[in-house]
Amino acid sequence: MLQFNTMAIAIAAQAAWRKSIRPTLFQDVVLLPLLGILGVLLLWWFVAAFVSELLPTPLEALLANLDYITHPFYRRGPGDLGIGWLLLASLRRVFLGFLLGSLVAIPVGFLIGMSRKALLAINPLIQIFRPVSPVAWLPIALAIFNLANPSAIFVIFITSLWPTIINTALGVSSVSQDYLDVARVLEMSRWRQITKIILPASLPYIFTGLRISLGIAWLVIVAVEMLTGGIGIGFFVWDEWSRLNLNSVFLAILVIGSTGLVLDYLLGRLQVLVTHRSPSST
Repeated sequence: MLQFNTMAIAIAAQAAWRKSIRPTLFQDVVLLPLLGILGVLLLWWFVAAFVSELLPTPLEALLANLDYITHPFYRRGPGDLGIGWLLLASLRRVFLGFLLGSLVAIPVGFLIGMSRKALLAINPLIQIFRPVSPVAWLPIALAIFNLANPSAIFVIFITSLWPTIINTALGVSSVSQDYLDVARVLEMSRWRQITKIILPASLPYIFTGLRISLGIAWLVIVAVEMLTGGIGIGFFVWDEWSRLNLNSVFLAILVIGSTGLVLDYLLGRLQVLVTHRSPSST
């Protein structure tokens, strides 16, 4: 009888919790985000209607961009491509530069975190080059490669280094000394210590650095493409502004922001799959 009453109380409590949580979930996931978006649209409409004659209203921008929205992958000539192709071109540059930067930054971060001599040798270089604006590297890249596309990838490569190096080194140096002492007692090789102890413990820090690096890389590619030209979402923004077509500029801003959100989400999901822990719990 006691067991039955306990089960009934548990079921009732669970039902009450579900009933109370539904409005909260709706409010947090649907209502509040919609209110935020509506507030931005109202502010945009107010500025376009009463402050600036150049800015289109949200409805005017939507109607003017229907062709881009409904046909994102059209090809109508050598320089007339849909915004989907422009986005893919920018993503390709970002992924190449980000991948190359990660392949360099993670080993360097491990080296700094595990060796005091490496820290003393490399840290001054990091402190000197890290504050340099990524766009400042573009003239050097153009002088080296003499082409816009590899120069943009090189700038993304430089951009991707610093957050990943710093966070990786922090993660490696934060590994508990007790774990390393046990590994020495068990006579584990240095490589086995790295793969079995240091790397798993450092993964949350590494992914934090990767997410920061990817966000900055996506931000920088727009500025780089504005300067180098060619095919890409950044040059599209500059070209449309040169034509005073702010309708397409607003569309590009929405595409850039949404793509950055998706990239961060995908990397966060990869972090969960690899570390088996949510980013918020690290």
